[in-house]
Amino acid sequence: MTQFPGLQGELDEDVALASEHFAGVREALDALPAKPERTAEQQITAEGLLADGRSARQEFMGLHARAVYDALTDGFTRQLRVAELAYRAADAFPGLCPTRQQIAAERRYPQKDKDGWELDQGIFVSHLLDDARAGYHLMHAMAQPRREARSLLAQFRATDRVDLGTSLLERDGNIGYLTIQHHKYLNAEDDESTAAMETATDLVLLDDRIDVGVLRGAPAEHRKYAGRRVFDTGVNLTRLYHGEVSLIEFFIERELGLITKWYRGHSTGSGDVSIIEQRHEKPWVAGVETFAIGGGCQFLLVMDRVVARSGGYVNLPARREGFLPGCGNMRLPRFVGERATRQGIFFNRDIYVDSPDGRMIVDELVGSEQEMNAALVRSVEALTGAGPVGVNANRTQLRVGVEPLETFRHYMANLAIGQARCMYSPAIIRNLELAWDPKRRGEVK
Repeated sequence: MTQFPGLQGELDEDVALASEHFAGVREALDALPAKPERTAEQQITAEGLLADGRSARQEFMGLHARAVYDALTDGFTRQLRVAELAYRAADAFPGLCPTRQQIAAERRYPQKDKDGWELDQGIFVSHLLDDARAGYHLMHAMAQPRREARSLLAQFRATDRVDLGTSLLERDGNIGYLTIQHHKYLNAEDDESTAAMETATDLVLLDDRIDVGVLRGAPAEHRKYAGRRVFDTGVNLTRLYHGEVSLIEFFIERELGLITKWYRGHSTGSGDVSIIEQRHEKPWVAGVETFAIGGGCQFLLVMDRVVARSGGYVNLPARREGFLPGCGNMRLPRFVGERATRQGIFFNRDIYVDSPDGRMIVDELVGSEQEMNAALVRSVEALTGAGPVGVNANRTQLRVGVEPLETFRHYMANLAIGQARCMYSPAIIRNLELAWDPKRRGEVK
């Protein structure tokens, strides 16, 4: 295989040079056995080839990120989600990103046996977000309603209820109740559940009869917690172990889509670079019972009010799991300070809702299901008493004061590649092997 040639700076010429090089890398990799069957020497060869390809992709995207995005979006006229962009790039710029077929083939293997083609998607997305014009347009595209939500809106307006499998949305007056019910995995998060929650969130934002969204966990069916409401247990480690949690459809689109829509609503602007946010947003209240682990804790950091059952706890066990806790590194210090955040992320500290630090995250403590229901209604009444214009204007100003879109873009540009590296690091593989012993690998957590 030849060395990667120096790029010329012209897109068409560099596409030809890069595509030829990527094809050579892929041909050499295809000549090797699959990762589980490789000898130690063959694995060293494979790692060298993969690193060579990634270095070339970094160089190419460093020069051409905006031009690539321009081509994929037909001159910034199409609004494409991250996954749509990555797979279009695989077709339009051969070798720049893995194809759907490559990703599907890797999903047949557990995380430890993958070559990590998603790392190349992380390089791609990171560079798009690093470019201001492409990054703002991509954030705008990700803050649009999902097609699934638009297709379900008439049904929801007619019935006030949509069951999305892992999520349930119901309307009661001016409240949209979004209930997490991923029972098989005790409300753990994965590609499936995140897509369902985002669709439900879109419906809350699209239905003008709803003023406030309320997020809760359903009563659990798991034998250990039967009948108790469990808010969220973080990333689905069972599916992650088996290689079934995606970098872009889960880790990246979750932040740019689902959680952004709770925090910022839908983007109604043009997607141009601007310090002025143009959004259609609504306030959100969370009711937390039992615990909010990992991603569940991240959810609370964008809610306008959090009501919790006394005795519960939240945490961000990122070191133990081996990857980035979404935007928790950026947001949690605003609530409990940087020192407590480091304790949580690096030393697996649980923050109990009754503690002083817990009360910085939780607004109100209750002792029973009945008290929780009443507190959630009171919270909605307080948020809607002065009308939506003032509430949403204040939401915007609070947000732009602490986390303007430019700050969010910078954070996500780093998260896209950082999370990809974490997903395929020796540490996460070791952690999954230790935590997910063979007797449990086919079971619910």
